[in-house]
Amino acid sequence: MSSPQLDQLDSPAKPATDTSRRTPPVIRLLVLATFVVILNETIMINAISALMTALDITAQTAQWLSTAFMLTMAVVIPITGWFLQRVTTRTAYTTAMGLFLLGTALAGVAPNFEVLLGARIIQASGTAIMMPLLMTTLMQVVPESERGRVMGNVSLAISVAPAMGPTVSGVILNFGSWRLLFAVVFPIAALITWFGLKQLKNVGETKPGTVDWFSVVTAAAGFGGLVYGLSQFEGDARVAGAIVGGGVVLIAIFVFRQLRLQKRGTPLLDLRTLGFRTYTVSLILMAVAFMAMLGSMVLLPLYLQEIRHLSALQAGLLVMPGGLAMGLLGPTVGRLFDRFGGRVLVIPGAVAITLSLAGFTQITLSMPYWQLLGLHALLMVGLAGIFTPVFTLGLGAVTPPLYSHASSILGTLQQVAGAIGTALVITVMSARAESSRASGVTEQLALLDGMRVAFIVSAGMSIAVIIAALILPARADNHGDGPRPAHH
Repeated sequence: MSSPQLDQLDSPAKPATDTSRRTPPVIRLLVLATFVVILNETIMINAISALMTALDITAQTAQWLSTAFMLTMAVVIPITGWFLQRVTTRTAYTTAMGLFLLGTALAGVAPNFEVLLGARIIQASGTAIMMPLLMTTLMQVVPESERGRVMGNVSLAISVAPAMGPTVSGVILNFGSWRLLFAVVFPIAALITWFGLKQLKNVGETKPGTVDWFSVVTAAAGFGGLVYGLSQFEGDARVAGAIVGGGVVLIAIFVFRQLRLQKRGTPLLDLRTLGFRTYTVSLILMAVAFMAMLGSMVLLPLYLQEIRHLSALQAGLLVMPGGLAMGLLGPTVGRLFDRFGGRVLVIPGAVAITLSLAGFTQITLSMPYWQLLGLHALLMVGLAGIFTPVFTLGLGAVTPPLYSHASSILGTLQQVAGAIGTALVITVMSARAESSRASGVTEQLALLDGMRVAFIVSAGMSIAVIIAALILPARADNHGDGPRPAHH
């Protein structure tokens, strides 16, 4: 008996069922491309000190090369739900990889910081199209019984790539200047683009329609303002608070605008997806887990380099086993999900995240490296147990016409959550370290104290992941928990 999802597929690519137990080639191509473009989100983290010297900029200015990437993703992704319904798979892929290659080439030859920042924004625009394109295509061509396994390979790209970024850049920076980061990525991305265009076939059907530019502007300014404001809390907290407040107001206007446009069937981002309970719970769980992941990804290299005085390469190599474990577990987690459903993976995964972050609250000036490595690996294994089931359950809960919108909302929230997590831990750490310094503690101990408190905040957030995991069903409930879209 075929599932309701396959019956409703508005896609000419029905032979997906014939390739049972094999990942469709279109998905393999898109996963590879997505891995390369997402790796760039965190590839600059280890290059900050090299950039400060080469371009004569401060650490806070250099941090913008990572923040601007997230910011652009948060701004562009809301528009992709609309964009992916209007253009063919090949057009979307060409646009995404074209922008990414242009940004990478420009970054490699950038004469100053401003050009480099502009290049990173162009790179991020391409990356922002790639993620929802991969998710939407997957939901259209993979039968429901196979989705966990295939999504296991996908979560490899989406979750492992940012985790591997610092390690990869640590290794590359050992051989030369920061320009090498882009010189290495460009030919790999160009080869994948060429190969992809030879192999890629269009999936699904396009729908004509006009774009509501008011929605585009409010989404860009709202999500952009929110992420920008959060990244500024280390400086003037009042100014940052005002920017965040403005961002929230614009997002509220954007939401009201979408609700009005839904009645006409032309929203930029269809919020009816939020009417599906499983999808909404998945969103919350994924957002909080991503906040905890990126928060710890910022704190740990900082601790290893500033307090333990390791080099960028050594710090990168120490966090590598965790990233690799997460990647290698992806396909296994996917297969287990297909057999047993989500709860048996998500609940232990959520507990592992909390235990790991609780362990990090005990860091000292001389905690053994094997202990740090073990705690980081536990965190990554816990996240691996969460991401695949949550992506699969969340997207599987909405109806096929809403797949592109559902994956766009998921991608936007991921970026915003990552930015919030990063800003939150840095702000908490800085504030606590400042008050410790004021009470006469040495610089190193003050910083360590700040890091401990930041990890306590992350561990506290992770409890919300456990609560959401307990509410999540074992399997997607074939759209039985939400509104059915009118345009069927």
